[in-house]
Amino acid sequence: MNTMTQVKKKSKLFRLGKNDRLSVGIDAHARSFHVAGWSGKTDRVVGNWVQPAAPEELIRQLKPFKERIAQVVYEAGPTGFGLARRLRAEGFRARVIAPGHTPQTPADRRKSDGLDARKLAEYASKGLLKDVYVPAPSEEADRQVFRFREQMVRNRRRIRQQIKSFLLQHGVEQPEGLGHWSKRSVRDLGALKLGESLLFCLSGYLAELAHADAQVRRATAGLARLAGRDDYRRAAEVLQSVPGIGLITAMAFILELPRPRRFSNSRAVGRILGLCPQVKSSGETRRDCGRENTGNSRARTLLVEAAWRWVRRDPGAKAYYARMLHNTGNGKKAIVAVARRLGILLWRLALSGERYRPERAWGKPPSLQGAA
Repeated sequence: MNTMTQVKKKSKLFRLGKNDRLSVGIDAHARSFHVAGWSGKTDRVVGNWVQPAAPEELIRQLKPFKERIAQVVYEAGPTGFGLARRLRAEGFRARVIAPGHTPQTPADRRKSDGLDARKLAEYASKGLLKDVYVPAPSEEADRQVFRFREQMVRNRRRIRQQIKSFLLQHGVEQPEGLGHWSKRSVRDLGALKLGESLLFCLSGYLAELAHADAQVRRATAGLARLAGRDDYRRAAEVLQSVPGIGLITAMAFILELPRPRRFSNSRAVGRILGLCPQVKSSGETRRDCGRENTGNSRARTLLVEAAWRWVRRDPGAKAYYARMLHNTGNGKKAIVAVARRLGILLWRLALSGERYRPERAWGKPPSLQGAA
């Protein structure tokens, strides 16, 4: 009895020949897993199926082939990292892939869950995929505190915009100070003389706004408690020694980029933040295409905002911004360059545990030569 027949008797899921090594791709959704296997030896699909989104059932299906499975891959997304953790606990090499990094050809516009699973398996077998870091459950739980605050801030921003749209629609003049939502302007909103129906609507908006404000304060207090914990205290204090870096930005950097020693150099940090310049060249033609559209958008947004504060408060950062502005002729490009330098600076401080020293940040100490 040959090897192919033995495998078929053991399971009908994969059709493997002798010495085949298998890469498994999963298109994971909330209710279903589309699974495909790719043989690196024969360079073809050797099995595929659809099943409920149940990690235990998937593991049961894969276990007969455990010794022949080189890797199991799926894209990072709303299903989280639980599947990768379960697979690793069972001894599989599980990889979570950066979304949007799966190679695409201009001619191939086909799209289906099964095809996505097949592409993941094929490209993983050929070494064309880029992993994302899988945080420990405790790291992911702590990070959620920052993301909860971000969601509450976004919710408050939405309510404020609804109130302004409401006033504009009904020709009601905005109270003075509403541009920056001062406490007095919010009190003046509640005192507006309106008809019964409009007053009913406005009071509802204001009640939502009060709740959103309370949620933002609650989430900020949660971040402050994390910053005071033994495992975060020193890093939070060090990062906040940089002018313009407060509690929120410091904790966002710590929580969104855990374990800073996993980055081998400053370019890797720039890439994870999505702050590396993107250049396209062909022959003697070289074109600047802005920053790479990848990385952690949450940390990037906060760093760009913090970069403006850094420029205002730190003479070295101000001079660097002026130089970048002169070189690029574009304020947005210049501040992105400052944000990239700020992100790398925070990474270095997190590694060293030393407080910010301007004379080192704007010089090139021997220990940092060539790191940029």
